[in-house]
Amino acid sequence: MKRILIALALIVCQLTTSVAQTQISTYKPGVTTDGAIYYLPKTALRIRVQVEKTSYQPGDFSRFAQRYLRLNDVAQEPSVAFRVLTVSQEALAVPDTTKAYALKFNAKTAAANVRLSDDGCLLAINGDPLSPKSGTIDASHKAKEAVTVVNPRRYLTEEILAAGSTAKMAELTAREIYDLRENRSLLIKGQADFMPQDGQQLKLMLQQLDEQDRALTSMFSGVTTCDTTEHFILVYPETIKERRVLFRLSLWDGLVDPDDLSGTPYYIIIDDLKAVAPVDEVAAAKTKKKQYEAGVYVNVPGRLRSTILQGIEPLLSQEFPAPQFGNVELLSADLFNKRYTTRLWLNPLTGAVDKLEAEQPK
Repeated sequence: MKRILIALALIVCQLTTSVAQTQISTYKPGVTTDGAIYYLPKTALRIRVQVEKTSYQPGDFSRFAQRYLRLNDVAQEPSVAFRVLTVSQEALAVPDTTKAYALKFNAKTAAANVRLSDDGCLLAINGDPLSPKSGTIDASHKAKEAVTVVNPRRYLTEEILAAGSTAKMAELTAREIYDLRENRSLLIKGQADFMPQDGQQLKLMLQQLDEQDRALTSMFSGVTTCDTTEHFILVYPETIKERRVLFRLSLWDGLVDPDDLSGTPYYIIIDDLKAVAPVDEVAAAKTKKKQYEAGVYVNVPGRLRSTILQGIEPLLSQEFPAPQFGNVELLSADLFNKRYTTRLWLNPLTGAVDKLEAEQPK
């Protein structure tokens, strides 16, 4: 029995030692003294959805609204409703991990100043990176400013508060509202007992009367407040698919998951516009052979169309560059030999060549 226990102990020790010697590290691109490993980007879509939430809270005297203020169809129960205000989209560059390449520095190469983005995408060689272009998000629609709700009870008189029933309080509050409106009318006509001395004082008096009127009237009509929120959804176009649910909007719960059938569906359709001709088999074979050739790989981006629909009704359709629907080309290492001063700038969004300068030294 002791021999068996000793054997098990030895096996456990060996396993522990082997596990301790195994180290797993996450692959990260970057620049070293020997060279650089970089990604090329692909296009992701960021969808911004502005949703407005409308909340209604009935007033304390809502059931007396028709009797005393002649307000019809005043709701007696609280409610919440959501609606989509705007939908917009923009293209973002994200690393394409299927397009990772190595650039080796050697004595015959002048491409030693390689600039990468924070996520490892190649931006420039022997030059400062270009500034990223602004997105296409439409910010023209601004969220509504929050309205401060005044507590109407601060304007209730001693007589109203001393009333013995809700019905009597409603009646006295209605009289106070009519008095406020009459005083406002007299001020405008210049027939009030105490007229203000100047226009600024008149303006302040009218504002105070309006504020009291709105606050007391809200005890009959209720209070409606609106709040606008923004939601962002990331979409990664990889393959062409039929329309799929982007999100759903519930009238009572707002933005819900795509698989929540309580909401109205909003769809997205991605179309490959075939802006770049597909590579034939011969060219593909040559490209495969060139994978080990020295040089710099860049994108030749295609284009996509993104269409967002509410049901069957299109809401928004835009076109964007799409490197994942294009090709990859190799810039020969001869461009970066010592005979030339070569500077290369890539588009931060597409990974395509934006500018290439090659100057032969005098």
